[in-house]
Amino acid sequence: MEHQHHHHEGHSPKESTPHQHPDPHAATDHSMKEHDHSQMHHHGMSADPSTYDEHAGHHTTDFLKRFWICLALTVPVLLLSKMIQHWAGFDISFAGDQYLLFAFGTIIFFYGGWPFLTGLVNELKHRNPGMMTLVAVAITTAYLYSSAVVFGLKGMDFFWELATLIVIMLLGHWLEMRSQMAASNALESLVKLLPSVVHLRTDQGEKDIPLDQLKNNDTIIVKPGEKIPADGLVTGGSSYVNESMLTGESVPVKKEKNEKLIGGSINGDGVLTVRVTGTGSDSYLNKVIDMVKSAQGAKSRTQNLAGKVAKWLTIVSISVGLITFIIWLFAGKELAFALERMVTVMVTSCPHALGVAIPLVVAISTTLSATHGLLIRNRTAFENSRLLNLIIFDKTGTLTKGSHEVQQIIPLQQGISDIELLQYTAAVQQSSEHHIAKGIIRKLNEKNLELWSSSNFEYMQGMGVSGTVKGKKVVAAGPNYFTHHQLTMPSIPSGIDQSTDTIIFVLIDDQPAGIITLADSIRETAPEAIADLQKMGIKTYLLTGDNEKVAEAVSKKLKMDGFIANVLPHQKQEKVKAFQDQGYIVAMTGDGVNDAPALAQADVGIAVGSGTDVAAETADIILVDSDPKDVVQLINFGKATYRKMVQNLLWAAGYNIIAIPLAAGVLYPNFMLSPAMGAVLMSVSTIVVAINAKLLRVK
Repeated sequence: MEHQHHHHEGHSPKESTPHQHPDPHAATDHSMKEHDHSQMHHHGMSADPSTYDEHAGHHTTDFLKRFWICLALTVPVLLLSKMIQHWAGFDISFAGDQYLLFAFGTIIFFYGGWPFLTGLVNELKHRNPGMMTLVAVAITTAYLYSSAVVFGLKGMDFFWELATLIVIMLLGHWLEMRSQMAASNALESLVKLLPSVVHLRTDQGEKDIPLDQLKNNDTIIVKPGEKIPADGLVTGGSSYVNESMLTGESVPVKKEKNEKLIGGSINGDGVLTVRVTGTGSDSYLNKVIDMVKSAQGAKSRTQNLAGKVAKWLTIVSISVGLITFIIWLFAGKELAFALERMVTVMVTSCPHALGVAIPLVVAISTTLSATHGLLIRNRTAFENSRLLNLIIFDKTGTLTKGSHEVQQIIPLQQGISDIELLQYTAAVQQSSEHHIAKGIIRKLNEKNLELWSSSNFEYMQGMGVSGTVKGKKVVAAGPNYFTHHQLTMPSIPSGIDQSTDTIIFVLIDDQPAGIITLADSIRETAPEAIADLQKMGIKTYLLTGDNEKVAEAVSKKLKMDGFIANVLPHQKQEKVKAFQDQGYIVAMTGDGVNDAPALAQADVGIAVGSGTDVAAETADIILVDSDPKDVVQLINFGKATYRKMVQNLLWAAGYNIIAIPLAAGVLYPNFMLSPAMGAVLMSVSTIVVAINAKLLRVK
């Protein structure tokens, strides 16, 4: 049962080696930080909003500037175009008007089209033709043909279409980047949780310094209503602190001496003196931000699918464009008409909407969940949470509060008092991080007893601890110790309720000296969470190192589907695997330390850890709060996220299935889609997808 806390602070991906995934592709998806650069376009139409930040602002303004300048140049182009003059019934013609038109057209093509032309080069360099390739091929074709007409080729130029096309494309791009920036802005709003000025306590009194000058071990003062600037320990004062923006816990938490504070939370109405323990990149908030970034950057299967679809769509568009061109020429239409159809096909079918469909949902869902206390480290596992049909809960700290309180102290030997028994036990337990040890030390402090020193501390996995206290060998262990060493277990007095109490036997010099019992209480939200999961058709099992009776009492009380008791840490993984072998898709929920192998084995590993033990290295998803209801919220949110992705994919692909034939001219002569109209439709479909992504909410 016992586990030592190792604070691994990095966020490494799940190891895919021990995975026995039913899905052969699943294991390859675990490489978290594989930013697929070939998927990204350097001009800011990035597949991954987390790479935005500095570039994005610059690119966004750049597109807008190009848009305004080209818009201004488009006015004379429209006035000089014979086609527009013919439609509007006016006539402006003078010697060399064609050359003026050509000059304006050239400026618009090179200045307005530049981002697309460089994008084309970039995509072809990565052998990954996409949106930019399509737009660039379309505008280049239109430009070259129109220029040839000016210099003597027989036909009708379409400079005005080229100009309007580029203007709309620039605007569409700008809108799309604006919506993607919003996703990375959500991330910046996490960064903004820190104050800019800190009240530092020095020997000369209090002085205000900028946040970036704050160092670990500085003492600071946090006044009522202020944000807490860094992780720290309270050294004086007491106050209620609102941590909801980090843990999702809506009720303010009381903080007194020696309690941990998280940077970014908001102080209530007390004054706190704080010793800083984590600034800058060491801080909890920074780890959250890094995790959100790497999760936003990680490609899940759904996202890879969108990438593939976009690539194929590009290839289809270019092919359909060329076929359209050839068919119209053979049908006896003039070159201008055939070219215009080809250009329209390419522009209309731009997979913009596809490019935005998934990354935006990813970015928004990752950031939203972080502000609600769900940290997603593995996108694929998060998307798979909708498929779960069995959840295993590690009892301690998840369904129960995990704080064992001493119930009874019963000496079994003449001449040893209950006070001495407690002191011997506390002395040998003091080096352990286990909740039982903490409960015993709490009892000792409560009674204001002296904590004796101990040596030769040894932790016996799944059994207990031993050490030397006052020259005597002391063992504090559970029933497993006796079965392992084939010893007879002392009889347990009838006054102890074995179904709920954890029993610790104390042996001094190998003689039973006494029994200490501790009990754990069930979390208030656990019954509701289990009921909600069962409504979703998900089975729930309890997994614990405790005895059958304790396990049965808790699982009956919560109306769970079953329990597995007396499990040693190394067996947890085997239990998870056994369920997987029966065809279940399994989530494991644990407090992440001795549960690590099981969390890695599960299809979705969920670590629950209040506050700063974010280090559950092997989990896919971390619930900052230890509230079992968050597991329900996680699954609901996973489903909502997946729905949004599917809606966006269907919209983006479906739009093309209708728009491409129209652009190719299947309804000619009744209906013709102009290149500019095609570009408008394409931008609209992108915006629809972006708005749909924005509608994602955490319930």
